[in-house]
Amino acid sequence: MNKTQSSNAEQKFAHERLGSAWQGVPVPGYPESAPEGATLDLLLNAWLGKFTGGISPAALGNAYADWLSHLALAPSKQQTLLQEAWKKIGRWQQYAWQSALTGGAAEPPCIAPLPQDRRFDDPAWQRWPYNLVYQGFLLQQQWWHRATTGVRGVSPHHEDVVTFTVRQWLDMLAPSNFLLTNPVVQQATLASGGASLARGMVHAADDWQRAAMGAGAAGEATFKVGGNVAVTPGKVVYRNDLIELIQYAPATESVHATPLLFVPAWIMKFYILDLSPHNSLVRYLVGQGHTVFMISWKNPQEEDRELSLEDYRQLGVMDALDAVARITGAPQVHAAGYCLGGTLLAIAAATMARDGDARLASLTMLASQVDFKEPGELSLFIDDSQVSFLEAAMWKQGYLDTKQMAGAFQLLRSNDLIWSRRLNHYLLGQDEQDSDLMAWNGDATRMPCRMHSEYLRRLFLHNDLAEGRYRTAGRHIALSDIDAPIFAVGTLTDHVAPWRSVYKLQLLTDTDVTFLLTSGGHNAGVVSPPGQPRRSYQLATHRHDAPYVDADSWQRDVPHHDGSWWPAWQAWLAQQAGAQVAPPAMGPDLGDAPGSYVLQT
Repeated sequence: MNKTQSSNAEQKFAHERLGSAWQGVPVPGYPESAPEGATLDLLLNAWLGKFTGGISPAALGNAYADWLSHLALAPSKQQTLLQEAWKKIGRWQQYAWQSALTGGAAEPPCIAPLPQDRRFDDPAWQRWPYNLVYQGFLLQQQWWHRATTGVRGVSPHHEDVVTFTVRQWLDMLAPSNFLLTNPVVQQATLASGGASLARGMVHAADDWQRAAMGAGAAGEATFKVGGNVAVTPGKVVYRNDLIELIQYAPATESVHATPLLFVPAWIMKFYILDLSPHNSLVRYLVGQGHTVFMISWKNPQEEDRELSLEDYRQLGVMDALDAVARITGAPQVHAAGYCLGGTLLAIAAATMARDGDARLASLTMLASQVDFKEPGELSLFIDDSQVSFLEAAMWKQGYLDTKQMAGAFQLLRSNDLIWSRRLNHYLLGQDEQDSDLMAWNGDATRMPCRMHSEYLRRLFLHNDLAEGRYRTAGRHIALSDIDAPIFAVGTLTDHVAPWRSVYKLQLLTDTDVTFLLTSGGHNAGVVSPPGQPRRSYQLATHRHDAPYVDADSWQRDVPHHDGSWWPAWQAWLAQQAGAQVAPPAMGPDLGDAPGSYVLQT
């Protein structure tokens, strides 16, 4: 089957799986004709999305209708909520009376914030009347959580959506966000003679101007790709319409015989794996004697709207593997995928196993999911209604805009990324602390219309890869066909790829899986160079013929190790990577690393 036939078969199957939402609609690459008025429907949804931040009003309305209708049919739940409301009012009134007599300092609070809630840690919040304000807020927050959860008959997804959106409203209205109700801000204002507020106004005006001009955050100018981040020496040795392939120059007299190819996520720039020299995973591995290659994805434009997941597999992973083998002459290659790059790598590996291609020596999956039944908090933004709404926006512009994805990720951590920043930057007038990781986080990429639609529907909504329905080149693949050893990394506080979901890889493959759980989140947990404080990890190998161990039991029983997980992975790679040999010659010189694709905006 040639590439054209393969692409046509993939299009046909994808159209079948996309379901009624796109049947008859002229999606790029799909030949079916549109029903009368379909284009108008898409244009209306795309226009509406500009005012809703890409959130589907229908999806939100369905969730609230489900919750309210079932709450209306649950008089016992209503009674319980009413009783709790009166109890909380009584508790707060008693606390207010006693605080008035003591000034608040000697009175124990009637409710404590959640462990991760740091908004009211300052001692100033314990003084009257601010203690009454924040205690009343926390009691109200707790009541609303109980009101939106545990209503019999509400679908779990709708319950999560309602709980999440109510929490967003409460976080926005928190007393810590306003000058009149925040004693810390008031103290800083008085101590500075109003200068802190003046600086905050300048910061706000600067941010507004940057947003209006489409410029990045102010701190991003501190870090320049190819200047002080993504500076590990190397060359672009291959380029096609979708990727540049970077080969990093050797830093040791001899190297391991088997090279390593990184497949980063296409939702982000690759240089999270090559940040500043002190925290670059690429530089660390090169210094340990590994020959490292890196895929750098093109930032898609409107004309790339018809790029598919199959294109990303063929033009991305497979073309890169061909180039690495051609340049090094190595019969096998280690491959490591990060986030969505790991998912794509798993698809490629299963395809290679199906087709008898044995070039993969091992797979490393960094915070990558292959089973999307429990995908974490991102599932709040993904259901049939929401995906259809996003598809309309992508259909009009040809891609998913970076602002839409950034907004979703910010909402998932709104206290840290929105309200805490607003407090420190605008109300307290503090300058932002620049970091290479935050600069990278603001350097997002677009996603082609067709590819992202396929990804959301086939992986997130239908879970085709884990459940054996995914096809490449028109034929089914199975993760259980993969026989190369696997090293999988989960991060403890990951809100994008929850570690228990990453752990499910052991259930879906029939090979040895070494699983490592490290402290930190989706990004900071992976960027974990040796020497950083407060880092730890757990590590154990599950043999393919050994009994299954559930995730919670694994976490309880596997010993902890202090420090970075990088040396543990490097040691595992070294065991698989063969004898030390002279470094291979560099491939064709198409320009210095980090290349041109990573600079596209």
